[in-house]
Amino acid sequence: MQTEEQLKEIVRKKYSEIALQDKETNMSSCCGAGGCSTEVYNIMSEDYSTLNGYNADADLGLGCGLPTQYAQIKKGDVVVDLGSGAGNDCFIARHETGETGKVIGIDFTPAMIDKARSNAEVRGFNNVEFRQGDIESMPITANTADVIVSNCVLNLVPNKDAVIKDIYRVLKPGGHFSISDVVLVGALPEGLRKDAEMYAGCVSGAIQKEVYMELIHANGFEQVTIQKEKAIIIPDDILINYLTTDQIAAFKNGATGIFSVTVFAKKPMAEKCVPGGGCC
Repeated sequence: MQTEEQLKEIVRKKYSEIALQDKETNMSSCCGAGGCSTEVYNIMSEDYSTLNGYNADADLGLGCGLPTQYAQIKKGDVVVDLGSGAGNDCFIARHETGETGKVIGIDFTPAMIDKARSNAEVRGFNNVEFRQGDIESMPITANTADVIVSNCVLNLVPNKDAVIKDIYRVLKPGGHFSISDVVLVGALPEGLRKDAEMYAGCVSGAIQKEVYMELIHANGFEQVTIQKEKAIIIPDDILINYLTTDQIAAFKNGATGIFSVTVFAKKPMAEKCVPGGGCC
């Protein structure tokens, strides 16, 4: 059983490699990890190219949704993007928040931070900044963000409860998040669940949908809503690396599902007493 730090190091190493890959390579696999599928379509991410603010150089094809499309960003907002990669969601958020707003991207992979900063600099985006750090302990002052977005990142973090708690800390009272993530319904086959490469590929690090939603409720958020949900289908030529032919058939015919969900939730205007929060 790998420790949290070992899992984080797996992700850091893999996403350092991904930062140097082209988009087509990343899109042909699970969040950029694993061997390339021979089936020519994107497994998880969606088409950003029609959204205002889109920059092709910053799109590594790593997401599993379009959280910025649902994030209700207003002019002048402070927006934080968790796991900002090469800056794709940050630049779209910048278009929405305008020159009077600010966008902060957080990523713990130095190669991604370097790439994002370069992308921002060549475009003269002086109200977008990128900070290196863990999203379960963000280098951001409490009550800073109007909106937090994230795309296919929380599933990569072993301690998801810590991330949700820090999202609550960083949001202003009345602020909200819109996060796209990968969740499960039913138990993954052992071969997928234990494999380190599939952890870095967003699948084996995902948790049960009902557990995911309960974590958000338990940390004091209101108006918790699923804005979008879609099934994720992993092609056979990727599954064969982890499962036998019989196991693949059983997996496909069973009750297990892998889904991308985009979830909205709001921090209350008045602080609530949450168990373990020291206020009750």
